[in-house]
Amino acid sequence: MAKDFSELEDSNRSRNPDIHQVSDPSRRRVLAAGAGSALFAQLAGGCVSMPAGSHAAARGRPSFTPIAPGVGDRLVVPEGYVAQVIAPWGEPVGVPGRMPAFRSDASNSADDQAVQMGMHHDGLHFFPMDGRADRGVLAMNHEYTDDGLLHADGMARWSAEKVRKAQAAHGLSVIEVARAADGSWQMVRPSRFARRVTMNTPFAVGGPAAGHPMMRTAADPDGRRVLGTLNNCASGMTPWGTYLSGEENFAGYFDAGRALSEHHRRWGLREKSGYRWAEFDERFDAVKHPNEPNRFGWVVELDPMDPESVPIKRTALGRAAHEGAWVAVTRDRRAVVYSGEDARFEYLYRFVSRDAIREAGAGQTPAQANRDLLDHGTLYVAQFDADGTGRWIPLLHGSGPLTAANGFADQAEVLIKARQASDAVGATRMDRPEWIAIDPVERWVLCTLTNNSARGAPGQPGPDAANPRARNVMGQIIRWREAGDFDGERFEWNHLVLAGDPANERAEARGTIRGDVFACPDGIAFGPMGILWVQTDLSATEMNRGEFARIGNNQMLAFDAQSGRFLRFLTGPVNCEVTGAAFTPDGRTLFVNIQHPGESPGERSDPTNPQRFSGWPDFASHGRPRSATVMIRKRDGGVIGT
Repeated sequence: MAKDFSELEDSNRSRNPDIHQVSDPSRRRVLAAGAGSALFAQLAGGCVSMPAGSHAAARGRPSFTPIAPGVGDRLVVPEGYVAQVIAPWGEPVGVPGRMPAFRSDASNSADDQAVQMGMHHDGLHFFPMDGRADRGVLAMNHEYTDDGLLHADGMARWSAEKVRKAQAAHGLSVIEVARAADGSWQMVRPSRFARRVTMNTPFAVGGPAAGHPMMRTAADPDGRRVLGTLNNCASGMTPWGTYLSGEENFAGYFDAGRALSEHHRRWGLREKSGYRWAEFDERFDAVKHPNEPNRFGWVVELDPMDPESVPIKRTALGRAAHEGAWVAVTRDRRAVVYSGEDARFEYLYRFVSRDAIREAGAGQTPAQANRDLLDHGTLYVAQFDADGTGRWIPLLHGSGPLTAANGFADQAEVLIKARQASDAVGATRMDRPEWIAIDPVERWVLCTLTNNSARGAPGQPGPDAANPRARNVMGQIIRWREAGDFDGERFEWNHLVLAGDPANERAEARGTIRGDVFACPDGIAFGPMGILWVQTDLSATEMNRGEFARIGNNQMLAFDAQSGRFLRFLTGPVNCEVTGAAFTPDGRTLFVNIQHPGESPGERSDPTNPQRFSGWPDFASHGRPRSATVMIRKRDGGVIGT
């Protein structure tokens, strides 16, 4: 979520070391990915799950001509490429018999919105049909809503209907897409795969926290059925063909009252939420329903190829402000799921499944064969040490301080209170860990740390030799590689890059980038030929500050591992966030999401503010800016980036 970073959650008051305090300049290495191939040669190889037909057998080099920094209200790609908008907010997803058209005056009802594309597209993945590269299903998240745009009269006369419509604009979308003979793509409507998952969609609860007293409410006394998912950010795809979505800033939806419990305070809840749902939907009143917030903050799993399947909240992966979840596979075929929390001074996690990934039996799909795989295993939290090594600390009840005497009655409570458990075991506080990508060639696990503008504030760690910036407004990309296999206890780590502008007047904002400059790395993914792609989330507030003057609109870049240079591939319209990257199996089509074009601070409370309005992508005289999925291809039909 772009927004003003000063409003982001910062609820970690533990005394655990943070990533900058443990970065010893005599040990820290800021390296290009290709230059690290000879390092840590003693570490054995692992298996990364890659889509069928992947071009990741060897490290390729991007070969397009980089574009200039983005300005104005347009989307730009390199010469020789075509970009096409295919799925903007409000388009019907294609549920048979339920396809209300989008109205540019925002007069669509809540029931309409429940079968239309949600707002603020974020993480997405492409699921090919029978391995095909020209037809498949896109599953994606809708992170949050701008109520000033969602409703015809903005925030005026707040009502139960507006709450219902906002809740319907959250969640997930599943759409079918197909490529035409001319290379363009279209949504297939109607489609038997089309589906919206909203705040009224029933979810099952899986794993150790299912049925736990802290998960029970008056509406769900068994603690095994939750309505909805919200603030879904990044996403992952499992080797068995399901979609993983992270529930991120859930705390901002609940009113917790003045007598805020210590538990809710640690999770960033406030007296009044930034949304007004509690006024018309009582379950978001955490004073009356104190367990309801415990039912959010999970990784959810969805089978996009089965529209009748019930999505599941996977509690064994731990509760957090989950940015997303990404899967690697050990040599003995167990699933390893990495995730981070997009919040200041929070943590990085790893889950290792107890059982191996199962082959589908007769009459089964792989998703059905592995329906409960993520319900059993061990959750770990990362500790980064000053000597360039680190370890994964298991979050197991009865281990070290994780006992009933310290407030953890059982394993389920450890998972529900994953932040408190991580505080207790001394895990390393991070600078907003967001997207994660697993290098299919060299097995590095990379994570974007978008920024932490609270660094140096009273009571918080200040700058140090390893990160000498007075405030970390630019962000960085960290990476690690486990000893032995993806389930190894120890790892070695370094920074791939510190983001910034080398020509900046402020030394603290220069970073270590070679090539095209960027700030606030967010989305990250490996694409065709093992090329690393990086997307940015620089807020409208940040863009107006002088230190970001040369960086321009948010963008997507490719990393040339051989030269160590970043190449600007795409720039988005004014004040948008560029997010999500999904490739077809042949590498010839890239799907990207453009989120909240035209966003301005304070827009949700001021529907008449003309400064917030981008015209993208419709540019209609009385239209509204719309988040949208964009298809990108080469004019000559070649592989993206090469």
